[in-house]
Amino acid sequence: MDRKTIVPALMLGVFLSWNACTTRPLEVKADSEYVTFMGRTYVTDDGGVAFNYPGVTAMMRFKGERVDMLTSPGSGYFMVEIDGGEPRKVLVADDDSVVTVADYLGDGEHEMRITYAIEGYEKNPVIRGFVLPEGGRMLAAPEKSDLKIEFIGNSITCGYGSEVSDGEGDFSYETENFCNTYAYLTGRALDADVNVVARSGIGIYRNFNGPRDGDTWGTMPMEYDHTMLYDTVHPWDFSRFRPDIVCINLGTNDTSTDNYDIRLFEAEYDRFLTRLRGHYPTAKIVLLTGSMMQGRQLDDVKEALDSLSARHKGTYRFDMSPQTGDLGMGVNNHPSPGQHRKMAEELTAFLKEILK
Repeated sequence: MDRKTIVPALMLGVFLSWNACTTRPLEVKADSEYVTFMGRTYVTDDGGVAFNYPGVTAMMRFKGERVDMLTSPGSGYFMVEIDGGEPRKVLVADDDSVVTVADYLGDGEHEMRITYAIEGYEKNPVIRGFVLPEGGRMLAAPEKSDLKIEFIGNSITCGYGSEVSDGEGDFSYETENFCNTYAYLTGRALDADVNVVARSGIGIYRNFNGPRDGDTWGTMPMEYDHTMLYDTVHPWDFSRFRPDIVCINLGTNDTSTDNYDIRLFEAEYDRFLTRLRGHYPTAKIVLLTGSMMQGRQLDDVKEALDSLSARHKGTYRFDMSPQTGDLGMGVNNHPSPGQHRKMAEELTAFLKEILK
C-alpha cells in the first residue's frame, strides 16, 4: 500500500473514532409522534405537555435499557408500568427536573405507561420529554383504545388516602394514588381510553362544607370547561375526546354536612347534565353513588339521581356498595385499596352490560 492510500485510510479511522465518541443520548420531546397521552393536556410553547388532573398518562414504546423523564421541578408522584408489570411509584421532588423511570431493562422492545398519581392543581406539572441512552430508539407510539370513558368525580375518583387500609393519617400526596381507584381499575379492565376530571372536595352545587345556598367558585360545573383545574387560560376542546361512557360520581361533598339543600343539588345537576348532553350527544351517562355516603345523605342523593335519570334520555343509574370497614379504610374514611377494587368489579360488570 503506498502513502497516498495509507493517509486517507488513517483519516477515515480518525473520523469513525471521533463520530463514535460523540454519539449522544436520544432526547424526545413530550409532544412528539412517539408519545401518546391520555387525559386533558395542552402543549406548551417549548413542546412540553402540561396538565393537572390525576390519571393523565403518557404511553410509549422503545428499544433501550433506560429512560429518563424530563419534567418541571416538584411535579409530584407518577406511577410507572413497564411491559405490563406491577406499577411502581416515582417522585419528582422540588429540586428534581430529571428522573429515571426505567433502568436495567435489557435488550428488546419495551412498552411503558406513566400515569400521574395525584391531584396536580398546586403543582401544575409539565412533562418536557424523555431521554434514551446511546443506541436507544423510539418505536411507533401505542394506539389508544376505541372505547372512551370519562370519569367526573371527587376525592374518591382521585384516590385520596387510597395507599392505606388502616384509616390512619391525614391527607398527603404520599397516600394519594389514582392507580388504586375504581376509575383506574375499571378503565384498565375494559381496556379504555380514560379521561379524568376530578378534584377532592368538589361538588355539583357546593363543595365540601360549603354554604347551604351553594358555592360561588370551584364547583364542577364552574371548572368543567377548562383543560386544567383553576386555569381559565386554556379552555378544553371537547372535540379532542368524545366519550362512549361518562361516569359521574358526585354528591358526597354536596351532602357532606347537614346544611345542604337537596333541591338545589338536583337543579344544578340537571343543568350540568343538559350541558354534557350538548357536548356528547350519543354518550351513555352513568349517575353514580360512591361508597362513602350513608343514611339520609345517601337516600337523598339516590332519590335525586333517580329523578334526574328518569328525565334525561341516555342516562343510567348505578349505586356502588357503601363501605362498612370490612375491607379496611383509607385516610379520613375514604375507600381503601380493597374497597376500590370492589367498586371497580361492580362498575365494570355494569358497564359491560350497558355496552351490550
